[in-house]
Amino acid sequence: MDVQINYDYRGDDLKDMPLVELAQFVLDHQEKPQNTEVSLSFVTDEEIARLNEQYRGKKGPTDVLSFECDGVEDELSDMVPAGFGDVYELGDVVIAPDVAERQTHEFGTTFEQEVSLLFVHGLLHLCGYDHIVEEDAKVMEALEDEILAAWNAR
Repeated sequence: MDVQINYDYRGDDLKDMPLVELAQFVLDHQEKPQNTEVSLSFVTDEEIARLNEQYRGKKGPTDVLSFECDGVEDELSDMVPAGFGDVYELGDVVIAPDVAERQTHEFGTTFEQEVSLLFVHGLLHLCGYDHIVEEDAKVMEALEDEILAAWNAR
């Protein structure tokens, strides 16, 4: 599994967190193939607010966004060169660490716990989970709790 992380924003606060290992743990838990690729980017409040409005039609910053790649058919799907499909591009997760930090005060978590939860949350979205309706939200939240408990107990 290939986990690419962009630490352009607040890298000094984030680089020591075991986020590559956490992603691999989640993707193994979700039985994703070994050729899975996922990316994580950390951005400013302004950037995540721009993405939130552009892609979700919602104003203001949010904590995490997920953008699915494979499994999405579009006009470019037929243009993929032979042999290029050897990588399963799951998608991209974008986290606003400043929002995460503010949430630590609200939820009584540490910065690493909050970032880890947001990353797991984003990865689960890429794996097909959602929380639009209450039933789905309960399933997704329980899965987040299960994965993070197993991660912390390892």
